[in-house]
Amino acid sequence: MNLKGKVWKFGDDVDTDAIIPARYLNTSDPQELAAHCMEDADPEFVQNVSAGDFIVAGKNFGCGSSREHAPISIKHAQIAAVIAGSFARIFYRNAFNMGLVILESPDAASAIETGEEIEVDLVKGTIFSRSKKQSYQVEPIPDFMQRLLKLGGLIPYVRHKMKQEAENV
Repeated sequence: MNLKGKVWKFGDDVDTDAIIPARYLNTSDPQELAAHCMEDADPEFVQNVSAGDFIVAGKNFGCGSSREHAPISIKHAQIAAVIAGSFARIFYRNAFNMGLVILESPDAASAIETGEEIEVDLVKGTIFSRSKKQSYQVEPIPDFMQRLLKLGGLIPYVRHKMKQEAENV
């Protein structure tokens, strides 16, 4: 699976409150959350981002509270993937549970800048900057996590498994 888009760059320690400010946590509507994605980090983000674009950030992306609202807001803002030097562990798990593609690559995270056009090959585990003609290696996504992503997250995965089991009875 190949993903292509433009990069929006953020720094280290982007916390969940910067991803989706707490003042919007009174809703669980994915489209409403997406409308405020990254609002406190970049007030113009939602107006400028296009479907299929990427967030690239430094280390410890998604630190702070364990709110699922953060990966939901990113996914429904139609971000193709988040690439970071590292992720806070709870955000890492929440992202896969919500069906958001995240990739760890310290080299890519430090070298790629806002506005670059990149291409990600999830099968080969590479990020290619079309702007700089430079490739970066990605930490592979475990098979189970790839199945979660393919089905849209943990809940769709469980529904799929239950349906399979019911058909086999």
